[in-house]
Amino acid sequence: MKAKGFDYLSKITAVDYVSYLEAVYILYNTDSKQMEVLRVKLDAQNPEVDSVMELYKAADWYEREMSEMFGIRIAGRQNIKRLLLREWNGSEPPLRKSFVWGKNDYKRLP
Repeated sequence: MKAKGFDYLSKITAVDYVSYLEAVYILYNTDSKQMEVLRVKLDAQNPEVDSVMELYKAADWYEREMSEMFGIRIAGRQNIKRLLLREWNGSEPPLRKSFVWGKNDYKRLP
């Protein structure tokens, strides 16, 4: 897509459909003013997607968010530092539908 002129990464996010996950990439061509949405279907039990950091530097925080909040492994990234959750004791990432609210999975800030 970058070779086709889609030079701006607008957003990366994820969606949990229970039986599978989807990574969603929103790209923009600044010359033709076109937008393209790419969806990558991922296995719910072992979600993994390749990093796009080499193509789009803006992917850094988006990939960190997907990893932390959805439990998606980003292939090609060595050490993804936490972005939103300081400490996490839960077994399920908080934006997965299998996450159970109300448990003491998080540490309250002082």
